[in-house]
Amino acid sequence: MRTATTSTAAAFLPEKHDLTSLREAAKHCEGCPLYANATQTVFGAGPARAEVMMVGEQPGDVEDRRGKPFVGPAGRLLDQMLEEAGIARQRVYVTNAVKHFKWTPRGKRRLHGKPNSREIFACRPWLEAELEAVKPELLVLMGATAAQSLLGPQFRITKHRGQPFESDWAPWTMATYHPSALLRAIHQPGEEQLRRDFLADMRLVAEKLAELK
Repeated sequence: MRTATTSTAAAFLPEKHDLTSLREAAKHCEGCPLYANATQTVFGAGPARAEVMMVGEQPGDVEDRRGKPFVGPAGRLLDQMLEEAGIARQRVYVTNAVKHFKWTPRGKRRLHGKPNSREIFACRPWLEAELEAVKPELLVLMGATAAQSLLGPQFRITKHRGQPFESDWAPWTMATYHPSALLRAIHQPGEEQLRRDFLADMRLVAEKLAELK
């Protein structure tokens, strides 16, 4: 098995930080050990000047195989909720805090593994470069990994979810649940409340978007 040659992705960033250059350079990233078991780097996708950037945790099994973010079950649910909230998908750039799929084998299945703090830190240069390139007006951090990658380990989704604020990364920033949390809650107590909360957060984004027109 190959091992990573550096402690962060910073050494792999190109001189130019436009999305095309970043996406091409990211294909060769070996900034942390996760690249060794992943099929490919899964970089962000969406308009180069999107008004909204949505950040998740990491690519899943489907994303790893297809090389695109949010195209698996969680991505389909996100698209559904965006449509219900009245947000045009073409106004949104989606990406992840970690660009390689972390997984463990279970028979023929590949089970999702949560990125640790070192892996999140190692991948942060890509996320910072994406933010620099896109310059979103609205930044939505979905799940604890995405929120803590930019806002620090003390940030708690359970405490701060749905509360917009200004950050170093965008004039309007908000954290919410990751769509995968809604999928895990299916047929569980609190499922409907979780979906209502997430949809309410998307509607807040839609309201803010409407003000930008």
